[in-house]
Amino acid sequence: MLEAYNWIILVIVGFLAGIINTLAGGGSLITLPFLIFLGLPPSVANGTNRIAILFQTGTAISGFQSKGISTFPFSIYVGCSAFLGSIIGAQIAIDIKGELFNKILSIIMIVVVCLIVFQKKRKTPKEITEKTTGKHLWISILTFFFVGIYGGFINAGIGFIILLLLPTINKFSLVKSNATKVTVVFIYTIAAVVLFAINDKIHWKYGLTLAIGTSIGAWFASRYSVTKGDGFIKYFLLVVVSGMAIKLWFF
Repeated sequence: MLEAYNWIILVIVGFLAGIINTLAGGGSLITLPFLIFLGLPPSVANGTNRIAILFQTGTAISGFQSKGISTFPFSIYVGCSAFLGSIIGAQIAIDIKGELFNKILSIIMIVVVCLIVFQKKRKTPKEITEKTTGKHLWISILTFFFVGIYGGFINAGIGFIILLLLPTINKFSLVKSNATKVTVVFIYTIAAVVLFAINDKIHWKYGLTLAIGTSIGAWFASRYSVTKGDGFIKYFLLVVVSGMAIKLWFF
C-alpha cells in the first residue's frame, strides 16, 4: 500500500508529465520509471502508464479542439495505421523479460534526453502549405505504422519522433503537429491498453491516479500553450531522466 503522500506525488508527477507530453514529448520518461520504482514489474508499469496516456491525450484532444485546432481526417488515417502497429509493439512489451526491458528503457531515456538537449530550435515559416493528400498521405500512413510499433512497445519519447516526422513529411506547424500527435497517440493507446489489460498487466489504482495528474496537465498545456521555458524543461529532463536511467540500469 502506498502512503498518502505517495498518492499525491503520483498525481504531481502525472501533472508534470501531462504538460511535457502535450507541449512536446518525454513525459513517459518520468512516469514509467517512477511506476517501476514504486515496485511494479516493468511490464505492469508499462501497461499502467498507458491508462494515464489514454486519459491525457483524450483531454488534450478536447483542449485543442476547444481552440479550433484539428487535423481531421488526416489524424484518423495515420492514427489507424499506428493502431495496427501498436498491437505488435504491445505484444512484444508483454513478452519481454523485466530486466531486459529496464535496460532498454534506460538506453532509450539517455538517447531521447540527448535529442532533447542538442536538438536545434526550428523556425516556423510565415506561410505553410500542408501536404496531407496523395503520396504524402501514404508515406505518413506507412511511417506511422512503425511509429505505432514503437509506441505500443514503450511509448517513451514518442512525441519527439512525431514532432520530427509531421513537419518534415506533411509541413505541419508545431501547433498542428501537437494536435495530430495527441490524436494519434490516443488512437493507438486504445489497442495497447486492451492488450495489457487482457494479459493482466495494469495496476488500475496507480494508473487512474496518475491519469488525474496527466489529464489536468494536458488540459492546461493544450489550452494555454507555453512558448517560454524550453530551457528549463530541457535541463529538468536532463537531470531527472539521466538519474532514473542510471538507477534502472543498475536496479
